[in-house]
Amino acid sequence: MEKDKNQERLFSEFPPVSTEQWEERIQQDLKGADYEKKLVWKTAEGFKIKPYYRAEDLSNLNEMLSSNPGEFPFIRGTEGLNNQWVICQDIESADPIKANKAALTALERGAQAVLLNVSEVSTIVHLEKLLNGFDLTKVYLLFNSAPNYTRFAELIKQYADSNKIDFTLFNIIFDFDPISYILLNGNFYNSQEEDLKQGIELLHQFQGISKSRVISVNGQYFHNAGSTLVQELAFALAAGNEYLSWYTSRGLNADEVASRMIFVFATGGNYFMEIAKLRAARFLWAQIVKQYNPGSESASKMFVHSMTANWNKSIYDPYVNLLRTTTEAMSAAIGHADIITVLPFDMNYQEPDDFSLRIARNQQIILKEESNLDKVIDPAAGSYYVENLTAAIVDSAWKLFLKVEEMGGMLEAVKQGFVQDEINASAKQKKDDAANRRTLILGTNQHPNLHERMLDKIQAEEEDGNPDDNELLDQISVPYTRKPEYKKIEIMRAADEFEDLRLATEIWENEGNKRPDVFMLTIGNPAMRKARAAFSTGFFGCAGYNIIDNTGFANIEDGLNAAINSKAEIITLCSSDEEYAEFGDSIAQGIKKSLPDSILVVAGYPKDNIEALKVSGVDEFIHIKSNAIQTLYDIQKKLGIML
Repeated sequence: MEKDKNQERLFSEFPPVSTEQWEERIQQDLKGADYEKKLVWKTAEGFKIKPYYRAEDLSNLNEMLSSNPGEFPFIRGTEGLNNQWVICQDIESADPIKANKAALTALERGAQAVLLNVSEVSTIVHLEKLLNGFDLTKVYLLFNSAPNYTRFAELIKQYADSNKIDFTLFNIIFDFDPISYILLNGNFYNSQEEDLKQGIELLHQFQGISKSRVISVNGQYFHNAGSTLVQELAFALAAGNEYLSWYTSRGLNADEVASRMIFVFATGGNYFMEIAKLRAARFLWAQIVKQYNPGSESASKMFVHSMTANWNKSIYDPYVNLLRTTTEAMSAAIGHADIITVLPFDMNYQEPDDFSLRIARNQQIILKEESNLDKVIDPAAGSYYVENLTAAIVDSAWKLFLKVEEMGGMLEAVKQGFVQDEINASAKQKKDDAANRRTLILGTNQHPNLHERMLDKIQAEEEDGNPDDNELLDQISVPYTRKPEYKKIEIMRAADEFEDLRLATEIWENEGNKRPDVFMLTIGNPAMRKARAAFSTGFFGCAGYNIIDNTGFANIEDGLNAAINSKAEIITLCSSDEEYAEFGDSIAQGIKKSLPDSILVVAGYPKDNIEALKVSGVDEFIHIKSNAIQTLYDIQKKLGIML
């Protein structure tokens, strides 16, 4: 009784605060500033994220909140007991012997599944070398890059028979996805009918094998081509529905088809959005499968393989990738993925080594063994923010899915170029946001390590292209040679263009040229010159230039003399806009008189004095709205550094 009274006294000191009271206080703190601009986050998907959410925001979500974990529509996960997932290791090598060694090491040290490239496995001898030492009844084997999956399935059956293993106990997943092949290559592998028929054969070959999945839907390719999160989800659902419709219309059972499918999503760095995406994906897929009247409700369960995204990864400052993949793996785990693959942090510039593979494994092991994320079912349940975010994604993805269906389905939308145009438009916007540094890539377009050199670390065989592009394309099938008939999407990374600029600088220096110097002519207002010098350091650091900073000059003469004596290729004037009007012209004229070939840059955008400064010799203005890629590209050309 005494305890209850103490609790009453405690909570009576914290009376409820209404939303109106919160809003009133926020308006006071804003002091007239625009609420929408200051506090409402507008995402690339078009969502408006409020600065806070309350219990009342759940009032319209009764349908989504009413189900329990393991119950239709599976928004809270497909299992009702725990949040277990399978730890998968990606093995890049296509050589059966090398891949076998790497896979066995991974399985001995914590992995429960391996992703294997079987592009070079064409005989039973090759397969024996690849699978030697595996207990195929206990581990998941994910196979990609097979030139023909039905023939590869026959090899597996032959292997099982010769080794007297019960084939029905295998946990096998095939990356058979004809729609992704069209999107990445611009045509079918053979023809639409022939490619899709291979899926019928696979479904027959694996009929009754409960843990094997032979039809893949690779939403990851949409993500890594620059799609929005809603596009990734909607187009993946549309592709899944295309397969489900195609195969059931040819006499196959909806339960058998749906239970043999796997959805592969890339999990990016938008932590809460990615959690909500996986929850929304299960909810929507369950609704789609329900329309086919399956005999068992379990057929509506979406089986999800989450792979850490490559879109947001970088070559420079690569250890930041470890931070990125950790939060991405957390999103996948909390979002209740069934299989999670953490890609190695160094995969974009070299073949992952033992260290990077071990770290990729251990990130998941820590999330399980130390963070216990596998013990709690639907950890995001009840979060006002995540629940509302899930509902917003459900609504937006469903609208886009219906638009695709109105066009005749995913294949028709791909043939018409709609899917490609939507993704490419999103990719362009994302690239522009990175170029303008509205989207920050730590260590690449923001806070670059000025002393870092990566050229010598990039493996020679991968210098002619982006290794991540090659790896992801390899997962589809053998190299494609025919002329594309349809539009394509391009696997890329947001950091590509910045890395090209910086690598060009390194190549220039390796060829015996001088790395460009940037001299900071800091003068005038101490706060402004310091801030603009710091901004300029980061800006030119994106191209790998050498920075000569200064604490500030007492007068114009000292600043001019120091800048001229530095013989720097780039002189950057750092001061306030008011002081540019006062002495900008004289400094510009002095620099150009003594160093006519130098590039003179003004940090800031003094709009009332722009033209006068240009006439005096200023070449560039850099500021927060500058397109860093275009500006630095123009400067590279002026310096003679060719890309």
